[in-house]
Order: sequence, then C-alpha cells, then structure tokens
Amino acid sequence: MIILASESPRRRELLKMAGFSFEILPANIDEDSEETNEPAELVKILSQKKALFVRDNLSSQNANLWDLSANVENPIIIGADTTVHINGEILGKPKDKQSAFEMLAKLQGNKHTVHTGVTVVKGEYINTFAETTNVFMAKLSERQIWDYIATGEPFDKAGSYAIQDKGALLIERIEGDFYTVVGLPLCRLGQILAEL
Repeated sequence: MIILASESPRRRELLKMAGFSFEILPANIDEDSEETNEPAELVKILSQKKALFVRDNLSSQNANLWDLSANVENPIIIGADTTVHINGEILGKPKDKQSAFEMLAKLQGNKHTVHTGVTVVKGEYINTFAETTNVFMAKLSERQIWDYIATGEPFDKAGSYAIQDKGALLIERIEGDFYTVVGLPLCRLGQILAEL
C-alpha cells in the first residue's frame, strides 16, 4: 500500500495519472522552522519530515485518527516538498494577493529554479532525493500579473504559479523535468517504487 503524505491536489493527480492507487494522510509539520539557505537541501529535509511524521504516527495511538480504507501494515509512504529559488531567495507559498504579486514581479522576465524534494519510506528504509528544473518566465505587465492573481490560481503554490494550469501561459520554456515543477518528479519516484 502507498500513502501520500500530502494534501496537494497536484501530487494526487500525478500519482493517479501514473496509475498508482494510494491513500492520502497529510503530514502536520512546521514548514517554517528549518533554517537553511540551500533550497535543494530544504526540500529534502521537509519531504523527509513529512514522510516520517506519517510513518511514526501510523505506528502510534494517533493512527486511529485517520480514516483509512485499506490495511496500513508496512506501507510505502511518499513525502514531498517544492520550492522556488531566484537570486538567492527562496519563494514559498504566497500569504495574500500582494505577496503573490511581489513573487510574480520577481519571476517575470527571469530564470528561476524549482526544487522538489521527495522521500520514500517503508519501515526503516528511507530514500530522499531532490530534483531541480530551471524555469524561464515571460515578461509580464502589472496588469497581466494582477489578471493571473484574479484567477485564484497562485494561492497554495510555491512561487505563486501553476505551470500545469493557467500559469502555463506565463512560462516560455523549462530546462529539466516538467513534473518537478508541478511538484512530484515521477520518473525517479517510479524507479524507486519499482525497486520496492
């Protein structure tokens, strides 16, 4: 059995698209407590925290708080985290419309880097990795940015955009794995799951 330690609809859609059946058990961790300026390291740390949170709580009395439709004995747990990095600054999810505007204003017309960290846990087995993709956003006017924000799409997205939805109109090209930008690098994850 596979458990996704994330509420992200994008990650859920990607796993379904790849043909996996799974349960969703979101990890309740503090994502703001890590103090590192290395984005690839940060997403690895957070993905591992999420996966281990679910593993440890499944084996404790808290397990009965989760409504599971399948047997959870020795499951494969997937934790993931994504962040956007530009000019030495890590961009997380926007707090409001103004912070979404500020992020998109930094990204427009520039190259930025998206890092997604993934941790796969099964019992004592832990495999953590990070994938990186360069993204080139088109030059945008203030009106274009506000029009995109008005769609509601930037919220709950690292960097304030969704490359797989309306945000595709903002992106000129990428260098690397598209699914890393969406939030789950499927090729490498699939290789690990096949080994397990």
